[in-house]
Amino acid sequence: MENMTALITGAGSGIGFGVAQSLAEKGATIIITDINVDAVLLAQKKLSDKGLNVKGIKLDVTNEQDIENLITTLDGMNIDILVNNAGIQHVSRLEDFPMNAWQKIVNVLLTGPARTCKALLPQMRDNGFGRIINIGSIHGLVASPFKSAYVAAKHGLIGFSKVIALETSDTDITINTICPAYVKTPLVEKQIKDQAIQHGISEEDVIHKIMLEPMPKKSFIDIEEISATVCFLASKQAKNMTGQALVLDGGWTVK
Repeated sequence: MENMTALITGAGSGIGFGVAQSLAEKGATIIITDINVDAVLLAQKKLSDKGLNVKGIKLDVTNEQDIENLITTLDGMNIDILVNNAGIQHVSRLEDFPMNAWQKIVNVLLTGPARTCKALLPQMRDNGFGRIINIGSIHGLVASPFKSAYVAAKHGLIGFSKVIALETSDTDITINTICPAYVKTPLVEKQIKDQAIQHGISEEDVIHKIMLEPMPKKSFIDIEEISATVCFLASKQAKNMTGQALVLDGGWTVK
């Protein structure tokens, strides 16, 4: 990844941070972005202390002004790899789902990637190269109760990626979506409590009967697995893999 620059959204912690670290360790220059400024600064320090080339920028992917400020801050810097990772969740049956929360999830998970792609695609086209990698979810392929906004947005992200794959087929730009089952991140940790309330069961039962039960391998997906997949998709060797949903689900969808 030497001489390549990667921008990752929602990279202050969790999957985004893990992906940023993996790409940096392979030689890429990293732009960490997150809505949480403190998380950006901490993530930047952690990677910089390891001697990795990293810069942090505050970014709310739902805010058009933030996107414009991002482009201004980059000041002509070429972004070779865009990882759309920013995410939020709300667990509730639709009748009780606040519509502002529903809309925010769609704005972050679906409209946000559209905004970042729209902002960075012209420069990728000028360079004749680009790798766009969306961190999707198993819920882009299957559904679970109490997650109507999340499931709808993740399904939409796969459809969006297919369209952009066709629109960029005339150049060496690819776009793909990684669809993992549950990953032990702060976002999922919060879901355990929320789902226990919605289902009326213990948090331990949520882990084993809801999160891991559909997976023949019965294990959470590691961030390292996702990071390795990102690194492959970002490589020049993946030039003909585009518009695809790569599923890391422990066998969930093969049954």
